[in-house]
Amino acid sequence: MTGVKTNERPGTRAVLKHSGVSAYKAREVLDLIRGKEYERASEILEYCDREVATVIGKVLHSAAANAFHNGGGIESEELFVSACYADEGTTLKRWRPRARGRATRIRKRTCHITVIVSRMPEEELNRRRARVAAEQADRRARRVAGARRQGRASAAAKDGRSETPEVDERLLGIVAAGDTGETTDLDAAVEQALAGSEDEQAESTDEAAGDTDEQAESADDAAGDEETSD
Repeated sequence: MTGVKTNERPGTRAVLKHSGVSAYKAREVLDLIRGKEYERASEILEYCDREVATVIGKVLHSAAANAFHNGGGIESEELFVSACYADEGTTLKRWRPRARGRATRIRKRTCHITVIVSRMPEEELNRRRARVAAEQADRRARRVAGARRQGRASAAAKDGRSETPEVDERLLGIVAAGDTGETTDLDAAVEQALAGSEDEQAESTDEAAGDTDEQAESADDAAGDEETSD
């Protein structure tokens, strides 16, 4: 059973005819982006040191534009490079003069570059959306924690006391563990962390008061012993 023909592969394509580069050089770069997501493929082509990478990058952007305008409005974030290949084009013959009246043929190779992009499967899109949502929630949690820390630092500077980053660590732990119920309910997480900090401060105050009472009792006992010895 034969496979799918080259010109019948599904997806939205862009073709560049008679590119002034050999097919061998173009295939070396096309192998780097085959099967990659659109954004990842764009980054690879942007930082690739091959000159043909610039040409292939333009073809890739054209394919993404065709998918958006002609393929039903598919966003570039949902695309990946499903297929890409380079076919041999026409070869231009040129001549170079050599010694003793001879001439040597120069072959200027060309190729036809084709890039096909398709929409990613729904499962992959769901995993991608979940990953992006988790990253956004983490950034928002850190931003809220930083704002709270700055507010406490300014309040502590006015009152002449110092603050510790325990509340920030507790807040990040609550958000990471998913105790807030929803990723957007970060104010409740902040209040929960602050309440825990206040409880710990109250406990430490009670312990300090208990230590003071024990010291006072020990001092009274010592004074009673001195009176007895007298």
